[in-house]
Amino acid sequence: MVAEPGRSALTAVFRAMAGDPAVVDEVVAAARAESAEVARLPPAENRRHVEVMLAAGLAAFVRPGQPGDPERGPERGPELGPDSGPEIHPQVRPDVDPDFEAAALLGADRAAQGVPITALLRGVQAGRSRAVQIAMERARAAGVPAELMLEVLLESDRYTGALEIHVITGYHDAELELARTARDARTQVLRRLLLDDARTLTADELAETGLQPHGQYHCVVSDVTDPLRARAMERQLATNPGLFGLVDGKLTGIAGRLPASGPPDAQALVVVAPQAPLDRIRPLYALCLNALGAAEELGLRGLHHVTDLAGQSALSTQPAMADLLSRTLLGALDPADSFHRQLAATVLAYLDHGQRFDRTATALHVHPNTIRYRLTRFEETVGTSLEAVTVESRAAVMDTLHWWWALRTWLGPP
Repeated sequence: MVAEPGRSALTAVFRAMAGDPAVVDEVVAAARAESAEVARLPPAENRRHVEVMLAAGLAAFVRPGQPGDPERGPERGPELGPDSGPEIHPQVRPDVDPDFEAAALLGADRAAQGVPITALLRGVQAGRSRAVQIAMERARAAGVPAELMLEVLLESDRYTGALEIHVITGYHDAELELARTARDARTQVLRRLLLDDARTLTADELAETGLQPHGQYHCVVSDVTDPLRARAMERQLATNPGLFGLVDGKLTGIAGRLPASGPPDAQALVVVAPQAPLDRIRPLYALCLNALGAAEELGLRGLHHVTDLAGQSALSTQPAMADLLSRTLLGALDPADSFHRQLAATVLAYLDHGQRFDRTATALHVHPNTIRYRLTRFEETVGTSLEAVTVESRAAVMDTLHWWWALRTWLGPP
């Protein structure tokens, strides 16, 4: 039997992992790297399930009566004699363990979002492997005996095997439920419009959804990924004619007209495109997706037209150029220096407010002279004058764009 200090150390490792956001980040990154379909979902949607499942899985090994509990030794299987082999824990009983509800919900949500089951399992397995790797590295660093690490590793394989069964079960149950409803057929039409070719849809298929072959429609994309939240918001966004569903994990749709009051969910971000015929909806969907990502980086909420985000969307597709420009123009600034960050933020606000000292000062709640002082210090630090960006010429417009883009990149997301 392994000494109690080893079990206490292992329990401490598990509890620390359960409360460490960095572990969740690494597990999410592993899942997204392994599965392109999972990576198309917003990272927040991946985190939503990983946080719950990781916490439940780690808790299963530290709660009383479970492996790793310092208040008890390892359970034994049937007594087969002194030479019967190493001690093992009894197999996890997934049929009665409520921890697996999160796994079943993950499967159901991904089925509703249209993520293939094979892609989902690739992501789950990659995330699981990374979580186990982190646990073993931390346990070794904490001095946990190798035999105890092996014992718990074997038990984790049983647990995660049962977890995957519940993911699959939840997925297939949701698939069957969707197949029994007209809603799934409508969602499939929507996905074909946005991801394939509208010309492959027959007039009868369109008629069943209420869409007109020669109608004009807005493409609507939101950042809402939770199926329950999406269903509630869809009821208020959908118009007649209109078609909404989860596409690439996000509440998306096409609508004949837009809601007058914006999205009903105050925390939601929604991007809409101008009206267009159905055969032009697919490229508009790609533009809306890109604009949504740019709007998320800016911390926006509410309803925004894709054309209002044209500049940010175009720039967001060139991260390598943004990084190069930032290092070229702002190489003298130190990201770890709070005063340098204040200077950069002030100059960015100055550009955002039409290069007006009074408007910038109002926005930052300081005196205009403070803005002048910070701009002077910024110019001294980077060794370049901002005077060129105030000259009314085409070159000045491009110079302003370069500085704005470099500052936004250097400061990072708001």
